[in-house]
Amino acid sequence: MTEFRNVNIVKKANIYFHGNVTSRTVLFSDGTKKTLGIMLPGEYEFSAKESELMDLLGGQLDVLLPGEKKWKTVEEGESFLVPAHSKFKVKVRAVTDYCCSYIQ
Repeated sequence: MTEFRNVNIVKKANIYFHGNVTSRTVLFSDGTKKTLGIMLPGEYEFSAKESELMDLLGGQLDVLLPGEKKWKTVEEGESFLVPAHSKFKVKVRAVTDYCCSYIQ
């Protein structure tokens, strides 16, 4: 899917890490939520309240998921799943365009 139709967009940006990570919230009529964002190169740690499916639309990063000891490289067209109530780390190698789907 390359576009979303019939959605509402929250105008205010989500801004993290001094502007190095930004996103916009997309709300669907069925109550689901996604964010579309950009991550600049750097290392970041995130907390996930809900399960998250991260799809990389462009760029490349390494991710360290909860309970893992090895970093996994994720590139454009690939995704990874983050469990609810957890923290995960990323090392962004190139400007990365992403879509995060929140799973309830």
